Amino acid sequence: MTDPSAPRDAATVLLLRDLGVGPEVFLVKRHGGSGFMAGAHVFPGGVLDDADRDPSLREGASPEAFARALDELDDPIRAVALHVAALRETFEEAGVLLTTTAHDADVRATLRARHAERDEFPALVREHGLVLSLEALVPQARWITPTVEKRRYDARFFLAVAPDDQEATHDAKETTESAWMRPADAIDAEARNVIRLPPPTMRTLEHLAAFESIPSILADARSRRPPRVAPVFHDRGGTWILALPGDPLHPEPEPTFPGTTRYVLEGGRWWARTG
Repeated sequence: MTDPSAPRDAATVLLLRDLGVGPEVFLVKRHGGSGFMAGAHVFPGGVLDDADRDPSLREGASPEAFARALDELDDPIRAVALHVAALRETFEEAGVLLTTTAHDADVRATLRARHAERDEFPALVREHGLVLSLEALVPQARWITPTVEKRRYDARFFLAVAPDDQEATHDAKETTESAWMRPADAIDAEARNVIRLPPPTMRTLEHLAAFESIPSILADARSRRPPRVAPVFHDRGGTWILALPGDPLHPEPEPTFPGTTRYVLEGGRWWARTG
């Protein structure tokens, strides 16, 4: 037996919009050759980079304030860097650049192309005099990959409202498709085998589906500390069960969100179940 790998810090963004049909969230389909969640529809996101700690990207920001927002007071600089990573990943995987300074579609296209060719994000931001809109992010939850997985992530989930003047598009490299979907519609598409949703994405969509507006979604997240969700796997006679806090099979007795606390792997897909 070996010790489980330490989870890598990561950031994920639930990009929201409402065009009159209720809140929609932006989902991207991961490349089929990806080493993690291949072919699944997920929220844009990725691991924390060293460059996300660049001081120029947090100029004027209070690290302590961002640490309090995440409820992670042990490393304020990391807290800010996770917000930077969330904005960078939103730009990389959705093409949406959240800044407090003006820029147009041509600038975004140029920056995205250059960043895809490995130009450093901090240098590109400085070159165009951009200031990242770190305050646009609202922490929603923190998901930690189960210990049985080889690739593990400590992913902070953030909420952000998409600007009206920017069109979200997948990058056609790490992600091959994208769509705006109402949370309930995405869950239904999963049930009909149209798309595949990993349990953290599905559980988050189930929670969002309970709200009728973006302000109510944001107010819910701001009303509490972002919960820490560390699912655990169980093998019951060859049937894999993923238990969440609040489930009888999970060591934490209190649920982090009301509703589903268990997913069962059947026919190659995860299905929500009650404990």
